[in-house]
Amino acid sequence: MSREFNGTDIDRIIQMAWEDRTTFDAIYHNFGLRESDVIQIMRKSLKPSSFKLWRKRVTGRKTKHLKKRSFVEGRFKCSRQKHISSNKIRKRE
Repeated sequence: MSREFNGTDIDRIIQMAWEDRTTFDAIYHNFGLRESDVIQIMRKSLKPSSFKLWRKRVTGRKTKHLKKRSFVEGRFKCSRQKHISSNKIRKRE
């Protein structure tokens, strides 16, 4: 990890790492960081208990690794997405 990141970049990397559907490949594509680099940033930036929780959550998760996903092309789309998008309830103004 030779590049220095500003606070906004670090926040975005942490956010992407916490998201279940964002792969480490996407983080690499956006920031040039390998999984081990992301782990280093998370270890340095989070409290020890938060880091342990994140590692437990990410370890073995198929959605964090592009090659392990059951859906290969495109984004994951929930089977109920059409129903969610066609929501007829209006927001209160």
